[in-house]
Amino acid sequence: MDSAELQVVVGALHSSLTFREKSDRLSVVVPSDQLLSVAMKLRDSEPLSFDMLCAHTAIDWLKDEKIELIYQLYSTKHGHHLMMSVYVSRTEAVAVPSLHTVWQIAQWQEREVYDLFGICYSGHPDLRRILLEDDWKGFPLLKDYKDDFMLERPW
Repeated sequence: MDSAELQVVVGALHSSLTFREKSDRLSVVVPSDQLLSVAMKLRDSEPLSFDMLCAHTAIDWLKDEKIELIYQLYSTKHGHHLMMSVYVSRTEAVAVPSLHTVWQIAQWQEREVYDLFGICYSGHPDLRRILLEDDWKGFPLLKDYKDDFMLERPW
């Protein structure tokens, strides 16, 4: 299935999905309240069969007051890739659903995003820091993060 055919099949999953233009890989934006149901459909739909969550990370869009959650998906059955994004507010305490019931590896990847960006995942079985010390204050990959040991930029 080529990228255009893949877009048609993915787009049929839910009416609120949008696609990014100018992307190397097909990239779909999913509303946060539809994340779990769309992820399950992406995994379970026969022509899609996205059975592998390769990576999950986030980008802090400070000027836009939002954080983009990014999921890199792959189908071992069909050999196609998909990037799925979800936007959440930086200012509102919003929890997105955990995808650990869809892809077990999400347990570890969500803990890393929580640890570094402060994103909360509802339904996660063990949401705690994974890289930093338990008593660490703040989330170091947020662009406005500051601590006493940070070096100042020379410019």
